[in-house]
Amino acid sequence: MPYKLSSSLVGHASDVRAVVSPTDSLILSASRDTTAIAWSKDSATNAFTRSDAYNAGSRYINAITYIPPGSGRPTGYVVTGGQDTVVNVFALGSPSEPEYSLLGHRDNVCALDATEDGTIVSGSWDRSARVWRNFTFDYELLGHDQAVWAVLAVGKDSFLTGSADKTIKLWESRKEVKTYRGHTDAVRGLALVPNIGFASCSNDSEIHVWTTGGDIVYTLSGHTSFVYSISVLPSGDIISGGEDRSLRVWQDGSCTQTIVHPAISVWSVSSTPNGDLVTGCSDGIVRVFSNNEQRWAPAEEIQEYEQQVAKQALPSHQVGDLKKSDLPGPEALAKPGKKSGQVITIRNGSTVEAHQWDSTENQWQKIGDVVDAIGSSRKQLHEGKEYDYVFDVDIQEGVPPLKLPYNATENPYEAAQRFLQSNDLPLSYIDQVVQFIETNTSGVTLGDSSSQYVDPYTGASRYVSSGSSTNTGSQGAVDPYTGASRYQAPAPSASVRASPAAPLSTSAAPATKIIPVTQRLTFRQANITALRGKLLQFNNDAALETSELESLETCLSSLNTAIGDSRLPPAAITPALAQTIVGILGRWPAPQRFPLLDLSRLIILFAPKSFRAPGSSTIDALLRASEWDQPWELPLAKYRETNLLLTLRSLVNSIHGASSLDDLPWAPKILQDLRARPYDSIPKALRTPIATLLLNLSCVMIERLSEEGLREDILAILSTIISNEAVDAEAGYRAAAAFGNIIYLLNLLQRSLNAAERRSAESDISKLIKRFSEERIRKLGDEILGLLRS
Repeated sequence: MPYKLSSSLVGHASDVRAVVSPTDSLILSASRDTTAIAWSKDSATNAFTRSDAYNAGSRYINAITYIPPGSGRPTGYVVTGGQDTVVNVFALGSPSEPEYSLLGHRDNVCALDATEDGTIVSGSWDRSARVWRNFTFDYELLGHDQAVWAVLAVGKDSFLTGSADKTIKLWESRKEVKTYRGHTDAVRGLALVPNIGFASCSNDSEIHVWTTGGDIVYTLSGHTSFVYSISVLPSGDIISGGEDRSLRVWQDGSCTQTIVHPAISVWSVSSTPNGDLVTGCSDGIVRVFSNNEQRWAPAEEIQEYEQQVAKQALPSHQVGDLKKSDLPGPEALAKPGKKSGQVITIRNGSTVEAHQWDSTENQWQKIGDVVDAIGSSRKQLHEGKEYDYVFDVDIQEGVPPLKLPYNATENPYEAAQRFLQSNDLPLSYIDQVVQFIETNTSGVTLGDSSSQYVDPYTGASRYVSSGSSTNTGSQGAVDPYTGASRYQAPAPSASVRASPAAPLSTSAAPATKIIPVTQRLTFRQANITALRGKLLQFNNDAALETSELESLETCLSSLNTAIGDSRLPPAAITPALAQTIVGILGRWPAPQRFPLLDLSRLIILFAPKSFRAPGSSTIDALLRASEWDQPWELPLAKYRETNLLLTLRSLVNSIHGASSLDDLPWAPKILQDLRARPYDSIPKALRTPIATLLLNLSCVMIERLSEEGLREDILAILSTIISNEAVDAEAGYRAAAAFGNIIYLLNLLQRSLNAAERRSAESDISKLIKRFSEERIRKLGDEILGLLRS
């Protein structure tokens, strides 16, 4: 029987990077949404449901494995690893806190495996693998030149590791005993093949089956892009998943079935003891496929899945060069395919369609419409690590181009500095390199500010000014809880190069003035789908009334329309409806308030102006919900830090529609509270929103040509930030811009600082320039010094 869809497990808010299925009734998945989920099968309904979610931090989880029950572990363990470099071990069924946190890796943990006796092996971007026994570090496996992307326990003290250096190594205890060479790109997955040896998959799109002696028994070719994961079925058949959207089943060296997914990447595959197949994909969904008809999903669900696949848009580079006039019409589908997985393209009217031969059904299956040019979403590897972009930069004629790696959530200045330092180039080029990055990534920028803090819970890494137009289609959806953006790589049709004559040249044009900054900034980036999912997840504990759920859905639907539009959303968000949301906020437990606070942030930005009128209780409710008046001593509980962060963003957004400071009756209290707090008690995540708040207030003051009695508090806070901030350049930059605005306003009003205040300000600005090497800060600082001395 062919494999068909059995279940679709929806619960993650971002890419599912790893899945394991140790029993017929248990599936474990790990996601970029910072969680791992245990899915259990109900024996009565035969359906999988989420039983527990495991979260030990605020970074992506990229790897997961399972330790079965045994002595001292009656339920077994869930083991996770990710960007925070920690291997966390949870008792199955106890998701609140990890029982063990294994420290030692120095970079992203991207691979995990475990033996039945509880030995764990982990692989990392730090080019090492580590072996852990009894949940303590035992020894390190060193020898790979690049990231270790795959690990496999083959015995009590025997391990295989696969790396971005294109090799596989066999280790006996600490000793490297053999190196396997054959792949031409990064090795991404390993699996044991009974009675033969093991299998490996790679970014070279090939799967090799090896003997332990080092011979390649056969190679499985068919994938058209990176192969990320492989698994071996109880029958001995091999399954694989990759960047070409497919799960493939291999039997006796041939592909017997190709299952296309309505997603960009099939990141991970696994098999259950009963022979079912499990996939984790870039669309955040875990899927189960079965060749047992009794476990198939209902016919209408399978049909809906096939329709989702058929509606996908395929970039033309995935199906080869096309000349539309030479393509056959639908009559070509009457001829059977030559092998499973064969893809043909046909012209159906003005549309080019891709169809794939399904040998199990003896028919062509439509897998999408071919489009001329959409960005490739595949991750690029540079020195073994994944990046959204890896550019070729020409520096000198006749010299090979240099590689410039960059992630969409990175500070462009940090990426540029890393590039210049690693290639021994002058730091004076940093602004030109940043400009090149921004031009070729179409990133959303903030005036002269290119640096954005990516907070670990909401991931709103792009702060968009109210006049900006955000191209959410090309930038990709940013998960509001993880910062995981859809990867946007340069179009595959041409390499991107920077010429030294253009981006690395200087201009004699007069410098543009930065001060005054008059554009108020907003925090408007959001992924409404993920927000809805988190609200529904937490509602399992809150049990909202039907009318309240309807209010939530009305708000979410309206906001979904508004996010990518500069206009206000439909008038569906009335003050009464918004107050309903605020009422719900007050009833939810503090650790679960952050999605409602995030929703309130958007309502404040997009709701009718009357909702932000003086006397509105919204801000007071947000301050209570975030426990604003409680002590801020570090370290804050993560949920408190997140709630405070979202409240500050809401305050920033509330200034967007204010015509004067009279519209912001909360401002004096907030400023007095911030002035009273020691700067070192303010978590880093909150510093950029605080600086943005002050910048927006300064914009209102300039528009109204009035200090409104807030000058003293604002200047005091800004002086504290400018003189103390040594890590977050963005907070320093925005605080300096706000300070410059105030000085500009005082000059307009023919007022000035006294001599002592001016000397102190000049000293602070000069130190800020020296503290941060960014050219934008130097330019802004020089302009402020000029204002102070005028």
